[in-house]
Amino acid sequence: MEFSSAQKLCLHLISSAYQRCRLSEQICRLAVILTRSSSSHPSLKISISDTGIGSCLEEFQDLRFSSTDVADNWDGVLSLKTTGIGDTEIHNFQINLKGSGSSRITRLTPNTKNGAKFSGSEVCMYSFVSLDLLLADIHTFLQKMLILKIPNVAIQLVAEDCDVPESRYEKVFLTNECKKLPMSASNLELLKSGIEDYVLKHGNNLSNKCNSCFPSWEQRKVGSGEACCTDNRLHIELVMEAAIVISNISMQNTTCFREYGNKTEVLYFKDFSPCTISQSSVKALQSIDWKTYGLNLGGIVEQDDVTLLEWENFPTDTHIDIVLHSYHKQTTIPAPRKMSPLVRNLVKKAVKLSLDDLKANHPQAFLSSRAVEIRSYAPDLAKTIAGLILSSSDLDFQGECFSLLGLQSQEVGTEIVENCIEERIVSVIEMNDKKSYNSQEPAPFLFEEDPVEELEFQENDSSPLDF
Repeated sequence: MEFSSAQKLCLHLISSAYQRCRLSEQICRLAVILTRSSSSHPSLKISISDTGIGSCLEEFQDLRFSSTDVADNWDGVLSLKTTGIGDTEIHNFQINLKGSGSSRITRLTPNTKNGAKFSGSEVCMYSFVSLDLLLADIHTFLQKMLILKIPNVAIQLVAEDCDVPESRYEKVFLTNECKKLPMSASNLELLKSGIEDYVLKHGNNLSNKCNSCFPSWEQRKVGSGEACCTDNRLHIELVMEAAIVISNISMQNTTCFREYGNKTEVLYFKDFSPCTISQSSVKALQSIDWKTYGLNLGGIVEQDDVTLLEWENFPTDTHIDIVLHSYHKQTTIPAPRKMSPLVRNLVKKAVKLSLDDLKANHPQAFLSSRAVEIRSYAPDLAKTIAGLILSSSDLDFQGECFSLLGLQSQEVGTEIVENCIEERIVSVIEMNDKKSYNSQEPAPFLFEEDPVEELEFQENDSSPLDF
């Protein structure tokens, strides 16, 4: 793995430390400390430490640094301290990312632990990168990491320029800031909750829950889905998780800034780490029949290494956020093969399951374009049916109709009958629109009938109002 800037390398090292904490399954602390000590020595010390399972040298063997940028005039040397829970020593190494061969990793004199039982790692480097720019990059990166909502990790970020009084910045990132979940929650439940928290803070510089944009929790609709595939030849199981948040933003608020406006930012994680979305995943998003859910995809664009979905005829007070996460159930994966078709299919399935989840819980908000067109005829149809009922001189017929509508004859008026019938028609359209077009399940009935009568209707192939 090759890095062209110290910033990108730093984010990778943070991600590796996060994974060590996650795999430990113990309460862990991850600390990122940035210190500029003196103007006479303007290099920035970057320290990334964790209390996870301890590093292995294999993590660093394939790392390379090859920047030609003058701002990254760095010697390429990392200092590593690491120990496992069963080790009696703290192992010290110096790693030259600009070197080659076995000499690029030098083993230094270890330190004894004096019988203490602990594990963890610390990686240090000195670079000439801008403190402010690196701090901003790390802050955004850590906020995205929190979307995974790994419950056993607390993150501390500290930055200080010793030549500038009162310049110390410190923040602690916790996974359960907005909504608490039990330790036993599944990865999908954590991801779903994490993207909710991200959206709640998104309009407020990712710091706190934005009460201006989201005065109430009911303004958000959330759907999630998971797709899995097992490859028996490679002995791996690939899991794709998706979560979608559709939020209604208060139009009275004009103070919050959204970096990408009304476009949808697609956040992508691979094996519990933020990364750039693959082209196969982009193609999967393009191939989804969004109109089935009342959405019109205008296009997909790339901006600042971020994938954005553009929508047509979309309400200005509504915003969509999407997160995808793929991971392998095994920690060690055999020789890779071309997996783009597999990833594409899993992304499409997981997103569709998320949209189906949204549609099942909020049918009125996610009607397909076909159902919306059919629903537009409901008022006229209801008016016609009501006219037939009210104009009949058969009182028994009228009484039976009123009974089916749940109305008492003495309270009947033209408007009441029309509204009641229209509600029944719209309800049938919404229920039927939840089903796949390929579903063989019969459409729901406009009026509830006796089960025996329903069976007779089905046997005679007469299902009324089958849209």
